Amino acid sequence: MTPSRAWPAALCLAALLPSANAAGLQPLTGDGPAPPAPWHVLGLPGNTTKPLTQFSLESAHGKQALRIEADKSYANLVHDLPAGTAVGTLSWQWQIDQLNEAADLHRKSGDDTTVKVCAMFDMPLDKVPFVERNVLRFARSKTTDPVPSATICYVWDDRLPVGTWIDSPFTHQLHYLVLQSGAQGATDWHAEKRDLAADFLKAFADETTELPPLIGIAIGADADNTQGHSVAHVAEIVLGP
Repeated sequence: MTPSRAWPAALCLAALLPSANAAGLQPLTGDGPAPPAPWHVLGLPGNTTKPLTQFSLESAHGKQALRIEADKSYANLVHDLPAGTAVGTLSWQWQIDQLNEAADLHRKSGDDTTVKVCAMFDMPLDKVPFVERNVLRFARSKTTDPVPSATICYVWDDRLPVGTWIDSPFTHQLHYLVLQSGAQGATDWHAEKRDLAADFLKAFADETTELPPLIGIAIGADADNTQGHSVAHVAEIVLGP
């Protein structure tokens, strides 16, 4: 495991500075295979050798969608949000062509996801527990990109029951929520809609009762810890009231 992987997983979801004229999420559609700006791919900080998870637009199962293929790789497709973005709902559709059956979110060696949709928040550091706060400061010293201090990732897991909340084995500042589980029906499209404010206040209830700014949305998959392979699609992702 590389040292950078042991930093908060939120660091790997770090967004570039928000654009002042950005509004909502750019639809995942286009004439070519590349996801449209301002969506951009971020890998592990400082990594020059680890493969990047691949993101491309294609027609899949009757929809224009983002194809996400992880092959012993790590990366996230990040969309920055401007200051003052409302913390409302996040909706999307997703399906799985190939699950990473070796993933196990209880263990660092299994901390991979077939597909995840993440909301990133800028929680004040004085609300972050002491140990995590120092790790975040260290992480921020290693990059010029802002590092979210609190992240929720909605995942499609291979084995954990739907409704499971679990902290990342790397940091308590990243919480996973399992929305879909297993291979049955995985190739069908499934629609999700989450109340981001309610989920944040539930996930981080031990740290704060205040809702911090939402600074970015990320879509990703990783298979670097398990050395596995997965293929998934995400479509129609929308920030709403």
